[in-house]
Amino acid sequence: MAERFTEHLRQEAAGLWEAQHQHPFVRGIGDGTLGVERFKFWLRQDYVFLIEYARLLALAAARSPDLETMIRFAALLKETVGTEMNLHRAYAAEFEITREELERELPAPTTRGYTDFLLRVGAVGDFAELAAALLPCMWAFSEIGQRLAAQPAPDEKRYAKWIAMYSSREFAELALWCRNLLDRLAAGLPEHDLQKLEAAFLTSSRYEWQFWEMAWKMEGWPI
Repeated sequence: MAERFTEHLRQEAAGLWEAQHQHPFVRGIGDGTLGVERFKFWLRQDYVFLIEYARLLALAAARSPDLETMIRFAALLKETVGTEMNLHRAYAAEFEITREELERELPAPTTRGYTDFLLRVGAVGDFAELAAALLPCMWAFSEIGQRLAAQPAPDEKRYAKWIAMYSSREFAELALWCRNLLDRLAAGLPEHDLQKLEAAFLTSSRYEWQFWEMAWKMEGWPI
C-alpha cells in the first residue's frame, strides 16, 4: 500500500513536532507546573489567533472545490466564531480574563507572522496549499492532547480541562478529516506541487512551535 502523503509530511516534520512535545510550555501544562501568567498570555494570544483562523476557514469555504467540502468548512467557521470562541471566553474567565481584555489584546510578533502567513496562503495559494497550511494546527494539537492525556492528570484542574479538550475524540476526528482532505487533494499532483504543499505544512509546523515559545517568553514587540 502506498504511503499516505500526510504520513510523509508527518515524518518530514518529526523533529519539529517532537520539539513541541518537549517544549517547557507544553510539558508544564502536562505536569501542572506552568506559571499561570504564561498560560494567560497564551489564552489571550490564542483568542487573537482564532479570529484570524476563522478568516482562513472562510477562505477555505469560499475556495472549496466541491459542495461537500464547502459545507464542512462553513460548519467549522460557524463553530469557531460561535461555539469555540464562546468556550474560549468562558475558559479565559476561569483565569479572571475578561472579554474586554480578550477583545483589546494586540497580536504578538509571532501571532501576527503566523496568521499573516496563513491568510496569504489562503488568499493566493492553491486550495491544496491552503489545506496543507491549515492542517498542523489541528493535527498537532490533537497529538499533543492525546500524549498529555496518556500521563497522570495535573493537579491544576484548569490545565486538566485543556488536555481533555484537545485529547477528545471529536477533535481527533476533525484532525483526521483534514488529513483525509489533504491526502485526496494531493493524489496525482506533480512533484513540484507536492513540494509546495510540504513547504506550507513545514512552515505552519515551525510556527506552531514558535507559538509555544512566544507564550513561554511572553513575547512583545522589541520597539
